[in-house]
Amino acid sequence: MPVTDQAFVTLATNDVYCHGALVLGQSLRNHKTSRRLAVLITSQVSSAMRAALNTIFDTVVDVNEIDSNDSMHLALLERLELGVTFTKLHCWTLTQYSKCVFMDADTLVLCNIDELFDREELSAAPDSGWPDCFNSGVFVFKPSLKTYNLLLQFANEHGSFDGADQGLLNSFFNNWATTDINKHLPFLYNLSSSVVYTYAPAFQYFGKDAKVVHFLGPSKPWNYKYNPQTRTVIEDGSSSLSNSQLCFLQLWWTTYSSDVLPLLEKTQESSEPQIQREEPNLSGDESKLERGNPATSSSLPANEEHVSETVANSPDELFAKKDDVTSSVSELCIQPNPEVLSAEDERRKWEEGHIDYLGKDAFENIKKKLDSFLL
Repeated sequence: MPVTDQAFVTLATNDVYCHGALVLGQSLRNHKTSRRLAVLITSQVSSAMRAALNTIFDTVVDVNEIDSNDSMHLALLERLELGVTFTKLHCWTLTQYSKCVFMDADTLVLCNIDELFDREELSAAPDSGWPDCFNSGVFVFKPSLKTYNLLLQFANEHGSFDGADQGLLNSFFNNWATTDINKHLPFLYNLSSSVVYTYAPAFQYFGKDAKVVHFLGPSKPWNYKYNPQTRTVIEDGSSSLSNSQLCFLQLWWTTYSSDVLPLLEKTQESSEPQIQREEPNLSGDESKLERGNPATSSSLPANEEHVSETVANSPDELFAKKDDVTSSVSELCIQPNPEVLSAEDERRKWEEGHIDYLGKDAFENIKKKLDSFLL
C-alpha cells in the first residue's frame, strides 16, 4: 500500500550527480518501495536531466545552492567540492511529508529498506572513519521549517568542523553517539564500498547482508569504465580496487545500463540538442562518465555495437539479469580476489592497504613463509 506522506529524498547539484540520483531512485523502485521519491536539484541541472528525473521521482524540487565556502576545513578532507553539500539542508523544508529518509546520490539500494521509516530523527549509521560520528549519506529525519532555520543559524554561528554537511549535522545533533541507541542504524544501511575493512572476518560474515552501499570518496561509479558485453567494471590502473568494490560497482552499472540509459536515450529524443553535451557517449564496448565532463568518448572504435543493444529485450530477461547480479553479492563481494599478481603488484597492494586477510595473506600463510626462510 503506497504511503504518500513519507519519502526517500536525495540531492543532485549538477547533471553528473543526476546519473547517481537516477540509479538510486531506480534501485528503490526495483526493490518495491512503498514510499514516495523526491529529489532536490539546483539551477545547474539541465532541462533534459530534469525530464529524466521526473520519470523516476514523484517530486522534483528546485532549491538554491548553499555552499559552506570553508576551504580550510575542506582541505583537511582533500575534497574542496563538498562545500555545496550544505544544500542538503533544504530537505528539512519538505514539510508535505511527515517523515523522510535522506540518501546521497552516490548510494545504491540492495533490498527493500522501508523499515527505516520506523526510526526517529536523527537516525543514522556510524561513519567508518570515526564511529562516534554518524555518516550523513543515509539518515532518517522529520521535515520542519523550525529545524531548517535552526540549522542555518547554527551553520552561520559555528560552521562545520569538516567544512561539509556531515560535520555540521554531527555538531547540531550532538547527542547521537550517547543518548539513544535506537537512533544508531546498523552499518549495513550505509556500507562504504571503498573502505578496506581492518576487521575482515566481520566483513566476510556480515557483508553479504548489506542493504545500502555508499560509494564514498572522490571516485564515483560514473568515473569508471564499464564493459556491457561482459558486465564488468574495468580498472583504470591508477589505483587498485578490492573485489568487493568491483562487485558493488558492477551492481551500480547494471542498474544504469539496464534502466537508466534507455530512459536517458528516450529523453534525448524529445529534448533540445544540449543533451548531447550532458550525456555520456556510450558508443563501443566500454563507457565512462567523467566527473564534470560526462561527454567523454569511449576509447574503443566507433563502429562497435552501441551499449543500448546489450540491454535486455524483454522484462523477463531484464529481471533475470538483475537477479543474477544481485544473487552474486554474497558470492562475489566477500570472496578473496583470485587474480595472480607479480611480487611488485603484491607489494603495492600491501602499501595501499588491500590485504587478502582470508587468502594468501592469512596469518598461517605468512607464518609458513617466515618459517621457510628461517629453516
